[in-house]
Amino acid sequence: MSWFKRDKEGITTSTKEKKETPEGLWQKCSNCKTIFASDDLKNNYYVCDRCNHHERIGSEEYFQIIFDEGKYKELNADIVSGDPLKFEDTKKYTDRVKASQAKTGLKDAIRTAHGKLDGEDFIIAAMDFAFIGGSMGSVMGEKIARAIDESIKQKCPFMIISKSGGARMMEAGLSLMQMAKVSGKLGQLAEAGLPYISFLTDPTTGGVTASFAMLGDLNIAEPDALIAFAGPRVVRETIGRDLPDGFQTSEFVFEHGFLDYIVERPQLREKLALSLKLFKS
Repeated sequence: MSWFKRDKEGITTSTKEKKETPEGLWQKCSNCKTIFASDDLKNNYYVCDRCNHHERIGSEEYFQIIFDEGKYKELNADIVSGDPLKFEDTKKYTDRVKASQAKTGLKDAIRTAHGKLDGEDFIIAAMDFAFIGGSMGSVMGEKIARAIDESIKQKCPFMIISKSGGARMMEAGLSLMQMAKVSGKLGQLAEAGLPYISFLTDPTTGGVTASFAMLGDLNIAEPDALIAFAGPRVVRETIGRDLPDGFQTSEFVFEHGFLDYIVERPQLREKLALSLKLFKS
């Protein structure tokens, strides 16, 4: 038995009159699956207010959060990868780079920028995981090196925001050389008496973790970030035993003395400004 009946036939809604929800209006927490209006999630620094999960964000979002009024000048924006090894697996390396550039709007897996934090000059190198897994290649090493040179020139602090799957296999040994290159440049920064803050976000793995990500005057991280050289599955299969609870999370790494503190994203600007003031005192 139906509860309602049309008095007139032929009453329909025109397809043209139907309104579709614009894309990007809503976002779902990748941890607890709560649905948020995109603007609400953005205003909360991309942190779920139900479970406190920190969504992965890119360099642009970090620049907007950290720099005063979100204003900055990008450094060396046009450096792009070459293909000295003529590498090809399921596709040519050059095609893979072009596809990532078209998909993300980025030139490579890192951007560097100069701006102000609490009125003081500050230079940041921020990785983008969306570009070939934030992998470390020659461009990443060169852009970090040039950003360190600029920090020395400007006599200002320097920070790397790590979010990486490790070395870029398509550049083989050239990628691994960036570990020593950046570490050497950080030595020059230290000689100039300027602080280096290493900020580890989810995930920070591979050669990045094995080199400059752990060389900060301050090593800090976001909550529940994966910080490792090899991933948990690889470690488990290698040693043949179960891993401790929370293994390789930022909390586990902090408890074992490899981090100075863990900072939630809404407090990031305040904590960074305070830390830099302590370096000056």
